[in-house]
Amino acid sequence: MTVTHAPIKVHISTLGCARNDVDSEELAARLEQGGFELVDEASEAETVVVNTCGFVEQAKKDSIDTLLAAADLKASGTTRAVVAVGCMAERYGVQLAEELPEADAVLGFDDYADIADKLRGILNGQVPEAHIPRDRRKLLPLSPSARPAAAASVAVPGHAIPEGLAPASGPRSWRRRMGSGPSSPLKIASGCDRRCSFCAIPMFRGSYLSRPMDDVVAEARWLVEEGVKELFLVSENTSSYGKDLSGQASLEALLPELARVDGLDWIRVSYLQPAEIRPSMLDAMLRTPKVVPYFDLSFQHAAPRVLRSMRRFGDPDSFLSLIGKIREAAPEAGIRSNVIAGFPGETEEDVEILRQFIIDANLDVLGVFAYSDEDGTEGETMSGHLDADVIEERRAILADTSIEVCESRAAERIGDTAVVLVEDHADGVTVARGPHQGPETDGVVTIEDTGFAIGDLVPITYVDSIGIDLVGEPR
Repeated sequence: MTVTHAPIKVHISTLGCARNDVDSEELAARLEQGGFELVDEASEAETVVVNTCGFVEQAKKDSIDTLLAAADLKASGTTRAVVAVGCMAERYGVQLAEELPEADAVLGFDDYADIADKLRGILNGQVPEAHIPRDRRKLLPLSPSARPAAAASVAVPGHAIPEGLAPASGPRSWRRRMGSGPSSPLKIASGCDRRCSFCAIPMFRGSYLSRPMDDVVAEARWLVEEGVKELFLVSENTSSYGKDLSGQASLEALLPELARVDGLDWIRVSYLQPAEIRPSMLDAMLRTPKVVPYFDLSFQHAAPRVLRSMRRFGDPDSFLSLIGKIREAAPEAGIRSNVIAGFPGETEEDVEILRQFIIDANLDVLGVFAYSDEDGTEGETMSGHLDADVIEERRAILADTSIEVCESRAAERIGDTAVVLVEDHADGVTVARGPHQGPETDGVVTIEDTGFAIGDLVPITYVDSIGIDLVGEPR
């Protein structure tokens, strides 16, 4: 007699950015292939996997709170194990395991390929060794051109194409969509070669590694077959795409290839470094069919002296010149960014330079973050640290300016026409996004008419604004 066992139920909770969303979908596919059943609610799962974020203090706190909430479910009897993965787990490993005994395991990126066996062992009483962190920049060669050949021996989450699409002679990877919406992130690279003095990401994500163009296009086709209408290209630094690949690989070469994918409507590019934007790249983003006029530009500050301390490039004039070129070619373009308030050594004059830049730039969305030391970064050891209350005061001033500017920018769009992508229906209205709005962070467009299907592209006129959100009327 054959005895069959019901699949083990697992829930994946994802924190952080769209890059982490892709990594979770790789974990989901590997677990499903390994005999697990994915469930939407943590309370229904025997195992809860928390894909943590390790970027800034608030993100780390959110990750810990999620792990503790999952651990509380073990008292109910359904959940038997809670496992930490992701950036925070990779970054802190053993330290996180020691300080958070409520988690049954802390696994690093190297464990992803065997995640199903790892979880099954944990459920059977095994206690795996906690991940030991290491500087992942040292895992790949210093020369970018030498990295693709070495990459097969290095775990790089999200550099996956769905099962069945990889060539028989090459590595076979995984992805399983966890949502059903019309938009999906598509990771085109991982890691970063920049050495910004406030950022720890390169240490736990590693050196920059582009995915081959053929892999990216193959996954794009698969996502379209899964119902995706919009691809959101993500990486730690999208403007560096292709620098480690042979031939003519580059962002401006990749975009036309993606535009040829049948059934795809929108391509959205994210995470661009202003200093790396070439005229040919700008032209490709503005002129390639299906690429929406959307520019996610990493300014971080505007005062030249602060930018130099951050080990970054630029000043208000160069940033405003770039914004001007974009808007001259595409007045309807959406432009978003983030800035940091209270960096060590920042003066009141620097704050005023940044505040005036925010006004002059007239961005659609701007996130303002308070500086906090990140373990192992140069910023941590710099002189001129500011008191926490001073940092918060400056953040609040800049955030208030940002809100006023971005809401005004939304109001300027009233009367404009656009084609919007329908994403949901809620409270009796259709919820959509315009080309200038990135997923989840940049506001929405509401339409009173609910007769549209999710995934529809609807011509509308903007008739009102509510904060950075807009109200659309079908044309």
